[in-house]
Amino acid sequence: MSGFIEGEARTQATLLPEILDEYITEDNAVRVIDVFIDGIDLSGMGFKTAPKDTGRPAYHPATMLKLYVYGYLNRIQSTRRLEREAGRNVELMWLLGRLAPDFKTISDFRKDNTKAIRLVCRDFVMVCRKLDLFSDAFVAVDGSKFKAVNNRDRNFTRAKLKRRLEQIDESIDRYLAQIRSVDRQESRIAKDKTERLESKIVKLKEEIKRLNEIEDKLLATPDKQISLTDPDARSMITRGSGIVGYNVQTAVDAKHHLIVAHEVTNVGNDRAQLANMAAQAKEALAANELAVVADRGYFSGKEIKACEDAGIKTYLPKCQTSGNQAKGLFGKRDFIYKPENDEYECPAGERAIYRFSRQEGGKMIRRYWSFACTNCSTKSQCTTGENRRISRWEHEAVLDVVEARINQEPKRMTTRRNTVEHPFETIKLWMGYTHFQMKTLKRVSAEMSLHVLAYNLKRVMNILGASALIKAMQA
Repeated sequence: MSGFIEGEARTQATLLPEILDEYITEDNAVRVIDVFIDGIDLSGMGFKTAPKDTGRPAYHPATMLKLYVYGYLNRIQSTRRLEREAGRNVELMWLLGRLAPDFKTISDFRKDNTKAIRLVCRDFVMVCRKLDLFSDAFVAVDGSKFKAVNNRDRNFTRAKLKRRLEQIDESIDRYLAQIRSVDRQESRIAKDKTERLESKIVKLKEEIKRLNEIEDKLLATPDKQISLTDPDARSMITRGSGIVGYNVQTAVDAKHHLIVAHEVTNVGNDRAQLANMAAQAKEALAANELAVVADRGYFSGKEIKACEDAGIKTYLPKCQTSGNQAKGLFGKRDFIYKPENDEYECPAGERAIYRFSRQEGGKMIRRYWSFACTNCSTKSQCTTGENRRISRWEHEAVLDVVEARINQEPKRMTTRRNTVEHPFETIKLWMGYTHFQMKTLKRVSAEMSLHVLAYNLKRVMNILGASALIKAMQA
């Protein structure tokens, strides 16, 4: 085929054999992985590497880590695929020294070293900190739902069980009605149909028995929910639909979009996650002060106060939970608090003074109202009761400060959206929009750490370049 670039003949002999290292360029990502893993002190991380029953020595943790980091960096999370790649991939041959562990050995390493794998991920965050990539001390916190191995049909809640039992009852009634109709006919076909319907009813009654057994186990759980495949997976609402999975929390650096801290939870909402993620980010950055931005889903008075007390400046919009404005009534924002007198000024200019306090939902709530409501000309716009009562948390001054802060710097919310969405979408793209490979919260956390490590590694290589990162880690 003249006129085209021609390859070398497969049978061509060479005077000197080619060196494997010649196939790997100086800026190849595998060289970064090699330097990073070799530079970690793995001895104190608690890796479990037991020899096989046959007496064969185990693989070194560094070898297995290199294999996994390479796999997650190249969208290869399956242990069977990693086994195949180790035997045919030139980059992996170079990285592992031509070692090719079997898929069971690869799987057991990830399963048995969950805590140690998380420490390796944290170690790379320390590398990023030493490279001064977190100079701004400003992070965005957000959560995203990831699918678990558990299918939706193998996850049960009380409502789902009730609905399923009602459907079975309706099916049994329908089959019984069909049997009564068929019984009036005298033919072989009618008899066969009756037998089929009776067989279906027997199966449905067996299903009722199975569901009742599941209900007994479900009622014994704290959150009244049970998953049969992955016991820690939970049903969660996401974008108008539902999945069975985990809620992954991240704190992302606003400058370089690096994941500073992450945690996998099986709680479907973000309400109680802000202080925990902010504290983890502050510790990872070793910062005396930290600014954190999050969306309305994280708004919680207790969480915000915990952050402010810890020296963490929070930016998030205040939730308006009252339905008064939807009814055409004045909202709480229309009542101005006067801290010098500890009272509220209503839209009509009257003063609602403090009356009493009481515990509500673990908070001390103060109540205010005015007796002028009875004869007020704007009462129809304010309340349908005798008096318009205003509630105030004893630490609501903290929330007022946060609200004023976000009003002064509204661009922080744009920064949040442009910062924290990128890592989640990238990781989900690498996963192929599928589920985690492992089960249980502890093991899924380790798997997520590998995703985060791969993401951070690629981000830093894009920022600094592979060669520069290698020199920085070797320095």
